[in-house]
Amino acid sequence: MSIDILNLSYEELEELLVKLGEKKYRAKQITGWLFKGVKDFDSITDLSKKLRDMLDEIAYIGELKIQDKHVSRDGTIKYLFKLEDNNLIESVLMEYKYGFTACISSQVGCKMGCKFCASSELGFVRNLTAGEMLDQILSIQKDSNNRIGNVVIMGIGEPLDNYENLMKFLRQANLPEGLNISYRRITISTCGLVPGILRLADEGMSVNLSISLHAPDDAKREKIMPVNKAYSIDKIISACNIYTEKTKRRITFEYAMIKDFNDSEQDAVSLAGKIKNMLSHVNLIPLNYIEGSEFKPSDRKRIEKFKKILENNGIPVTIRRELGDDINAACGQLRRSVINRN
Repeated sequence: MSIDILNLSYEELEELLVKLGEKKYRAKQITGWLFKGVKDFDSITDLSKKLRDMLDEIAYIGELKIQDKHVSRDGTIKYLFKLEDNNLIESVLMEYKYGFTACISSQVGCKMGCKFCASSELGFVRNLTAGEMLDQILSIQKDSNNRIGNVVIMGIGEPLDNYENLMKFLRQANLPEGLNISYRRITISTCGLVPGILRLADEGMSVNLSISLHAPDDAKREKIMPVNKAYSIDKIISACNIYTEKTKRRITFEYAMIKDFNDSEQDAVSLAGKIKNMLSHVNLIPLNYIEGSEFKPSDRKRIEKFKKILENNGIPVTIRRELGDDINAACGQLRRSVINRN
């Protein structure tokens, strides 16, 4: 079976080259070309014709196809990528004052079943490989002609449910010979898979961790996030404290503001009580409405009041800037519309 060379770690690429009778340093040359976006071995001109031919026989360079692309009035770009097996995933390019950020997917579909998420209703198909995760960044860079300096793994899927491929991707993205993205500029968003959080704490990577909390207590969280039945808020917070202790990285708690469900003054007080004195901050998210959903976004006045209560309790808090709202940039929305249309 032919190998997707993007899916090989640097060490695995070195081993492959040695088996082919080549020197290990060829891995550095190949990696440099791969991360420039090259998609065929013949374009790697500092390799011999013999080696290029050998690589052609046993390997290929994975390539995502842009199935659809929407550009927002604020410059945000949403991509719908087609994989080689014709499955669809989404990625988003966002510009901030500190540079360009890519939001990428980690799975085709999702198992977690969150009630307010567009990815959930279509179910889970499969994990993405490390190469497919990398190629989202490479494809965005090539199409937009912008260097990606920050990555959030916050698109379709639960990253910690695809742990081995996630770790491989992180190491590849961090390679000095490749994308050279600092771990501190990478954020993993999870709905709270406690074993994965604890494993990640021991990896020595210092990546940022974002927890999709979205409720101040277990009763409410279980209504919208089935994963809470396995991992309660207290278990998640305990794991987060271990993570911050080992990595010295601040935790972000993502909190989607849902009208008349989790946005009352008492909800804010309850949330503050759960996370007070933690190395953390809260990111309040105006809910992205999904057609047909029972959940509606809170109004701005209520979000501001919620924010003020948290601040009065000494908790750093921001309200997420709404990027790409005119192109349905929330994860899963574009894929959902295309699949449902077909």
